[in-house]
Amino acid sequence: MLTDAQLEHYRDRGYVIPGFRLDEAVLEDLRADHARLVARHPELRQYCPNLLAYDLRFLEVARTPEIVEMVGQILGPDFALWNSSLFAKPAADGKRTPWHQDGQYWPIRPLATCTVWIALDDSTTENGCLRVIPGSQHGQRLRAHRKTEATDVTLNQELLESEYDLAQAADIVLQAGQMSLHDVYLLHGSEPNFSPRPRRGMTLRFMPTTSYFDRDIARQQAREFALADHSLRTLYLMSGVDRCGRNDFRLRR
Repeated sequence: MLTDAQLEHYRDRGYVIPGFRLDEAVLEDLRADHARLVARHPELRQYCPNLLAYDLRFLEVARTPEIVEMVGQILGPDFALWNSSLFAKPAADGKRTPWHQDGQYWPIRPLATCTVWIALDDSTTENGCLRVIPGSQHGQRLRAHRKTEATDVTLNQELLESEYDLAQAADIVLQAGQMSLHDVYLLHGSEPNFSPRPRRGMTLRFMPTTSYFDRDIARQQAREFALADHSLRTLYLMSGVDRCGRNDFRLRR
């Protein structure tokens, strides 16, 4: 599914926008599922950190053959889904996501993940599309973050301003159904949504099974950063086998 040029773009820039996209019927179902979720749990209106804890129907998107194939091209034949979340920026008052690296929050050792970010609505500069610093994954290191006390954000950890240059930022503009894939070390964030149109982005988090999902570290991170407890996540083996021999999977594809 990913061409050689696209794979090189991912390795060099830290992200890629593939040609594959979800069709409108799938998107309609996902939007309806999300609307039902928010109706039951209004506290998830802006951000749901763990979709699969509420409705396993979201798991079907992760099983999309084209998505599984693309992730396998990046991570290799053995990988698992460990989380799915939804950053939902409602029209007029969608919260911003501060600049960060995903690995700041995640209990995966060695740290390695490919995130698939799916646009359920058109994602534009006007309604707060994903923004990245291309190439910032090089060096494969976590940069300095701090806890923010701001109330207009989806996450409470943000990069120190000295760690990035906004002049280098690139907007990931997507039509509904399109997606981007990005590396765990890539610097990224997004602006608030003050437009009249919603901007919902669903994420699928895949890890190679050469890595270990460490639930002890997850509990420590939850206490230290006041985050949702990742130790409660269910791991789903999506392709191949558990190469490190320590991961506890609940469901196999």
